[in-house]
Amino acid sequence: MLKISDLHVSLEEEQKPILKGVDLELPAGQVHAVMGPNGSGKSTLSYVLAGRDGYDVTAGSVTLDGDDIFELDPDERAVNGLFLAFQYPVEIPGVTNMTFLRTAMNALCKARGEDEVSAADFLRMVRSRARELEIGSDLLKRPLNTGFSGGEKKRNEILQMAVLRPRVCILDETDSGLDIDAMKLVAAGVNRLRNPTRSFLVITHYQRLLDYIEPDVVHVMADGRIVETGGPELALRVEKTGYSRLLKKVA
Repeated sequence: MLKISDLHVSLEEEQKPILKGVDLELPAGQVHAVMGPNGSGKSTLSYVLAGRDGYDVTAGSVTLDGDDIFELDPDERAVNGLFLAFQYPVEIPGVTNMTFLRTAMNALCKARGEDEVSAADFLRMVRSRARELEIGSDLLKRPLNTGFSGGEKKRNEILQMAVLRPRVCILDETDSGLDIDAMKLVAAGVNRLRNPTRSFLVITHYQRLLDYIEPDVVHVMADGRIVETGGPELALRVEKTGYSRLLKKVA
């Protein structure tokens, strides 16, 4: 579904190489985890996939179902089914969560040539999704992420995935700043959304999130490359030994 081939990326302003030849294939229905120390390029990978400004792709390619995503604007990538859950979700005062969700959903429908969803149908659907994710209706009425706790912001992004139904979900350190109870709730929401046609790329520092979202494959990044790939046991080994062995290997 998602294929990354020899991807090289630099910061535009500094021409500083960040990604130095990333190769990764994410098949439909699988969950892949990307681990690595600070500065390894994990978040840069998520930003480049989503289309954030400020990065220069100097070599390599990324395809989604065979289509080159670098030929698509960020909104077009979203229409094609790519979703990024942010490490630090943005607060938008004055726009209620419900309004944001309905606007986003109808924008996708319009771009895909589908009929927009009526207010009544949308209300029934979003309330149903919220109940499944154990999200209270009061959160839907509040301004988007404004005054939300860290756990509420991350659970709200899981709700966005449930409503917008992307096919490739990129979670950029979604466990950042969460206590164990909030992390369990977020992981439970992700697990409810797993299906044979939806894939997840879970970016994290630590193995603890992977206790609750069990990945099919684990990749370890260091110095802008994927230096080791394995099953869930790789995450356990990294948690036990740290990244020093891998960093020495790269050096």
